[in-house]
Amino acid sequence: MSGKFLRVLDGEKFEVPPVWMMRQAGRYLPEYRETRAKAGGFVDLCLNPDLASEVTLQPIRRFGFDAAIIFSDILIVPYALGAKLWFEEGEGPRLEPVTDQASFGKLADQPDRKITERVYEALVQTRAALPKETSLIGFCGAPWTVATYLVAGRGTGDQAPARLLAMQEPALFQKIIDRLVETSAEHLIGQIKAGADAVQIFDTWSGVLDPQSFERWCVKPVAAIAAKVRAAIPDARIIVFPKGASLNGIDAVAKQSSANAAGIDWITNRKECAVRFGDNVAIQGNLDPLALIAGGEALDKAVDNVLGELRGVRHIFNLGHGIRKETPIENVERMIARVRR
Repeated sequence: MSGKFLRVLDGEKFEVPPVWMMRQAGRYLPEYRETRAKAGGFVDLCLNPDLASEVTLQPIRRFGFDAAIIFSDILIVPYALGAKLWFEEGEGPRLEPVTDQASFGKLADQPDRKITERVYEALVQTRAALPKETSLIGFCGAPWTVATYLVAGRGTGDQAPARLLAMQEPALFQKIIDRLVETSAEHLIGQIKAGADAVQIFDTWSGVLDPQSFERWCVKPVAAIAAKVRAAIPDARIIVFPKGASLNGIDAVAKQSSANAAGIDWITNRKECAVRFGDNVAIQGNLDPLALIAGGEALDKAVDNVLGELRGVRHIFNLGHGIRKETPIENVERMIARVRR
C-alpha cells in the first residue's frame, strides 16, 4: 500500500497527517555539512548522484519523515540550458544574466542531458534505498521564479530586474518563460520516470506580482508545465507552491494546474484556505520556520494551531518555507513528535 503522503495526494484524509520539510536535507544537519565538504562546491554536490542521494536519505534516517525530496536545486534547469552557474559562499547562487536577445540567444534550445541525467540517477539510487512506505519527491522551480534569478544573475529583494524586463520587453520575457516551461516540464517527466512519486513546482517569488502579471507569469506557465507532464504521465501527482500569493492566487494556480496539493506559506489564513479548497486539493504547510527555531512551548502551540485549523481536510504537515540552517535538531524532533502524538 502507498505511504500516507501519497494517499493524501490521492484524496484520503488522516487525523495524523504525513510530515516532511522543505530543505529537510541541508545545513542544519552535521552529516550534511560533512558530505558537502567532501563534494567541494554546491553544484558539485547536486550533480554527484552518490552524494546527492546520500544527503537526500540523511533526514529520513534521522527523523523518519513520510517523504524525501531529492537533493538538487531549481537553478539546475538554466544551468542545463547553458547558463553559467556558481555559488558564492554566504551569498547564494550566481548566474550569467539574460537581459536581452543576444544573451537569450546563448541559451540552448534543449537541456544538456549529461547534466539532468545526474539528477535522475540520484533519484534511482534514492528510490532503491528508501523504505517502501516513504515517498520520493522531485521538483523544479516555476518559470517566473527561475527567470528572476536568470535575469538578475542573483537573488534580489523585490525581483525588480525581472519585473522591469517583463514590462519593457514582454516579448523577450515571454521567450524566457516559454523556454523554461518546456525544459522544466521535461525535467519533471524525467524525474518521475526515474522514480519520483510526486513533483513539486516552487514559485518562491510569486508574491511580488500584481494580479495581471501573476496570471501571465505564474498561473499560465505552471498550468502549462502541469499539462505537459500529464500529457506524458497522465497520473502524475503535482504539488504547487506559489509562495506569498493571495488565496485567490493560490486557488487559481491549483485549479488551472489540476494540482493534487497546494503549498501555503505561514502568512496564509489556514481556516479560509480550508474552506476555499475543501476536498478539491490537499493543503501542504504551513508552520513558520522561525517557530521551529524558537522551540519549546512556542513551537508546541504553533504546531497545535496548524493541526487544529486544518483538521478535517487533506493535509500534509510542512513548513511555510524551507528549514533554516540555525534550526536546532532537537526542535525538529519535538515538532515531529508533536504532530504524530
